[in-house]
Amino acid sequence: MRKKFATVWGLIFQFINLYFSGHCEQSEAISISTRGLRRSCLPRNDRITDIIDEHHGKTLLTVFRVCFFPFIFILFLGTATSAETSAEMSGAPAMAADARAIVDEAVNYLREETSESIVHMTIHRPDWERTMTIRAWTKGKSDSIFRIESPPKDKGNGTLKKGREMWIFNPKVNRVIKLPPSMMSQSWQGSDFSNNDLAKSDTVIDDYDHTLIKTETLDAKTVYVIESIPKPDAPVVWGMQTLKIREDFILLSQEFYDEDRQLVKVLSMEKIGMIGGKLYPMQWQMAKADAEDEYTRIDYESIVFNLDLSDHMFTISNLKKPGR
Repeated sequence: MRKKFATVWGLIFQFINLYFSGHCEQSEAISISTRGLRRSCLPRNDRITDIIDEHHGKTLLTVFRVCFFPFIFILFLGTATSAETSAEMSGAPAMAADARAIVDEAVNYLREETSESIVHMTIHRPDWERTMTIRAWTKGKSDSIFRIESPPKDKGNGTLKKGREMWIFNPKVNRVIKLPPSMMSQSWQGSDFSNNDLAKSDTVIDDYDHTLIKTETLDAKTVYVIESIPKPDAPVVWGMQTLKIREDFILLSQEFYDEDRQLVKVLSMEKIGMIGGKLYPMQWQMAKADAEDEYTRIDYESIVFNLDLSDHMFTISNLKKPGR
């Protein structure tokens, strides 16, 4: 490519010289360098030299004046288009990598290294509503444990997630049940949140390919809109997810689509305020796309990050007998 440009510009400079001089002396040789290929001006009786003699000089200069600047414009247009295409092709992998990094940072922001929180979950339906108080602990990107503290009839029910495995504990029957991976996306305690939704584990990072499709502006902050498509062998039920993540890595919304790309439910993160020493969405609401007046809302009472939590916290024995 560089050799072609050098050749073209060599020709241009020779024509410019002709433009300003207006003629070619009989004894002068015109030499055009083309990276090893040289041509010298032929004798005056040759056809090429005859064109540049005094009789035809004015005609040649007139043609040159008409064609020179359009030629330069076309040359620059082609060069710019080629550069733009190359930039787009080289930028595509970088955008994909950046999208994954943004999702990764957003999950890290929600969980940090460890966390302990108290939340109130309200399950709302058109004809009834119930509220639970839940205490939750997380460690890393994939380990978490949830325990219901109220109402009294549900107190002690717990859920443990470790990696891709999950167990539930029912104190009434004093039994721990292991859930298959296929149930990770099932409803948690009859709510609109799945087990993975509550855990905010790394499955959304590793099981999907992420693409930054556009950016928006909200309250003078950039919002990244990311499309997440499941990898071919990923054990997930969603055909696509769309995430909106603010420039400070706060997740604002998450849309869940089925395999036909039909919207199923939407998670909205609202009431961003100071809690746990940083800005955090203090209200999460999951709503079904095809049902009116049905949703589940989580309101944060407190959250503390980066505690010293032992690995024993995330074990089946601790799920069954807390504090031991």
